[in-house]
Amino acid sequence: MVFNYALYKNGLTDKDVIVDNSVDFASLSGAYIGGQGDFVNLFEPTALSLEKEGKGCVLASLGLMSGEVPYTVFHTKKSYLEKNSETIEKFTKAINEGLKYIKEHSSSEIAQVIKSEFPDTSIEDLVKVVDRYKSADSWWENTYISEDAYNNLLDLMEYNDALDKRIDFDLIVDNSFNEK
Repeated sequence: MVFNYALYKNGLTDKDVIVDNSVDFASLSGAYIGGQGDFVNLFEPTALSLEKEGKGCVLASLGLMSGEVPYTVFHTKKSYLEKNSETIEKFTKAINEGLKYIKEHSSSEIAQVIKSEFPDTSIEDLVKVVDRYKSADSWWENTYISEDAYNNLLDLMEYNDALDKRIDFDLIVDNSFNEK
């Protein structure tokens, strides 16, 4: 959906490009290498891997092309939130500390910290990946979700016919534990 919306926001529609949604996400790089399609959208470090193999090159960040979207969020039931506010507060604080770490540390330092999550990726490649994410401003300053970002997400979902009706920001987003 982000890919389709990024194309749309940059003046392309399904009349300009053919988007094949039949390929399972895990199979995208293999299908692309096998000759299916002229472009593919991939997460890192897979995109860098294809570049290093000479099978493609990264052209743009979908995040930059689609606008700010609360892409990764954490959900809970209202009843859990009410009964476990201390846990939610600690969890939110931990995420904010991680985001602060990203902003205050070099790509090399971050690569060392995340290395265990990517055992098949070299430190050099992780540094390149972190550099890409930093240059695309992929990490938010904190966990606060703005109404503009929320509305951009709803616009994205509407564009992709994945939303029957909009839900008011104040009914679904609780920023009370977030730093602004």
